Amino acid sequence: MARDLPEVVGALGDLPGCTFLTDDDVSAVVVAVAPAPEADEGPQPRAGTVDASALYHVDLSEMAERQGLEGRAGEAAVVDLPRPHRGASESFPWSELPRRIVLLGIGDGTTTDLRRAGAALARRTAGLERVVSVATAGASDGGVRAFAEGYLLAAYRPERWSSAPDQRPAPAEQLVLLDPAADVEPALVLARRAARATWLARDLTATPSDVKYPAWLAERAVALAAEAGLDARVLGPRELEAQGFGGILAVGGGSSRPPRLVVVSHDPVPAEGAVARHVVVVGKGITYDTGGLSLKPRASMAPMKTDMAGAAVALAVVLGAADAGSPHRVTAVLPLAENHLGAASYRPGDVLRLHGGTTVEVANTDAEGRLVLADALDLAVRELAPDVLVDVATLTGAAAVGLGRFHAALYATDDTLAGVVEQAAARTGEPVWRMPLVADYEDALRSDVAALRNVPAHPPGGAGSVTAALFLRAFTGGVPWVHLDVAGPARATGSRHEVVEGATGFGARLLLEALDLLEP
Repeated sequence: MARDLPEVVGALGDLPGCTFLTDDDVSAVVVAVAPAPEADEGPQPRAGTVDASALYHVDLSEMAERQGLEGRAGEAAVVDLPRPHRGASESFPWSELPRRIVLLGIGDGTTTDLRRAGAALARRTAGLERVVSVATAGASDGGVRAFAEGYLLAAYRPERWSSAPDQRPAPAEQLVLLDPAADVEPALVLARRAARATWLARDLTATPSDVKYPAWLAERAVALAAEAGLDARVLGPRELEAQGFGGILAVGGGSSRPPRLVVVSHDPVPAEGAVARHVVVVGKGITYDTGGLSLKPRASMAPMKTDMAGAAVALAVVLGAADAGSPHRVTAVLPLAENHLGAASYRPGDVLRLHGGTTVEVANTDAEGRLVLADALDLAVRELAPDVLVDVATLTGAAAVGLGRFHAALYATDDTLAGVVEQAAARTGEPVWRMPLVADYEDALRSDVAALRNVPAHPPGGAGSVTAALFLRAFTGGVPWVHLDVAGPARATGSRHEVVEGATGFGARLLLEALDLLEP
């Protein structure tokens, strides 16, 4: 069962008229500051700050300046006002108000700035009860959504596998977003949907691999699908062998825990006259990757419990589409295997026959992700009749070397589809960079003994991410296709804004947004 998100709610009103501001469980009031238009001026009041200054009889802009704030997005300072002297309480109108004020930098108020501000707020208010914010008063729906998303994403705490008490402060019990004129609930619905998908992807990806193996992940997918009212089917080793999934079987052959393939479908009844598209999302599901006989170095192996991040994202996307009532038919295909050492491990030099009959010469057993994806992509093309085909994978170190830890590599065979993904990336703050499918590199994947090699015989001076994408394209059957290589942003070595250390869930929000933008 998916974990519950922290509570974020909206309320109509402003600070002076807020009837519950003096309730005992209100721990803090949040007000916004932004950079000054002139260099010699201090941070400027923004949404609700003027009201708060009048309510508390304190110049909060000056207070922000004294705290060293410049109003940049993500800056935050917590100020505890002194308790008024008992005999002077009548002269202090704020004597019954929360004495803790959070001064929150919102930058220029862009969606990116507000997302970062929300993330900063989550970290500065952890451990509190109810927090009342006017930082988004007057913001657009997109701004409110971004702020709430940032808050919910940064409030994530990985599950602990320990019987010792958890000393980490929990997120605030409730965040209330005050707005004097707008109902923010529609924006919050979208923020919750995006955050719920990301939390699920993070939870699955961060699960240790002594717990998480192909059958376990398949069972989780089936259980989550059942909760959502979705159809799911699982192929075990016998079915995989009978149906010719040579890539998945070879990669998983060295493990005592055999592979699985899972298909989960959201298949809505179309409205009368409506035309929806069938989007198939394939996610790489290597539940642990030693590299096989082409063994990884120790340091490279340590984070490999996260090598199924693509499968986690694909599952989160189909569940999120169902939760949102997407008009599109969405199917997740999850090829699940452990790439281990064992007596039955596949070898460099083996020739595999993949689903559909294509033969592949194995040159590197640590290039296993493209083999299981090829099986799954071919299944999708031959049996699921997709209109759009997407795959998500922590596929190549080359993508992380080229683009760093914050951008995914985007490959696409359709410019319109690529534009949809790029627009979704800009809206969600999950950035992508489109890469070329270089035709001149295709010959490097030819084999003397099979139709293809899984890695180039003579690499074209690098371009490992490009040649991996070219390999996958051979199994897409001409269907409009997007490939996201998330090897960089799927994992984080430290927390930064809405991204948390460890598994990031990158791609879940991006693809849910792309579904919303996709034309019928």
